[in-house]
Amino acid sequence: MGEGAPRNGGLEMPEPKYWLFKSEPSAYSFHDLLNEENSTAEWDGVRNYQARNFMRDDMKVGDRVLFYHSSAKPTAVVGTARIVKEAYPDATAWDPNDKHYDPQEQSRRNRLANPKLKDMLLIRKGQRLSIQPVTREEYDEIITMGNG
Repeated sequence: MGEGAPRNGGLEMPEPKYWLFKSEPSAYSFHDLLNEENSTAEWDGVRNYQARNFMRDDMKVGDRVLFYHSSAKPTAVVGTARIVKEAYPDATAWDPNDKHYDPQEQSRRNRLANPKLKDMLLIRKGQRLSIQPVTREEYDEIITMGNG
């Protein structure tokens, strides 16, 4: 391909968005995700409207995810993942026999001392959302912290 030639058949690839997914390790851990077929799983049980809307309206294939263990000692980002399928209705929402029918979200405020992360929703408001956006800079900083 020559300089200036269009890539991907002339289609621009959008910059991925970045997300933090929270899960209690006793409910569903990063290790559980790695043990899934193709290390791929449905992220079900989301009942908060704002988190659901993030999934439905904003997440796209290729977006990057920080997998955060809440209600753990210590609470921490324990791995990364990618969005491999766009959102679709969660069948567990209407099944009264499913464990996700009426979940109570629990989380703890993570008090990271890193000033580069001071504006993250998780830290600033102690967000209880199981899914929340992060900036590319926050994502990169957390990856750097994990590699150091």
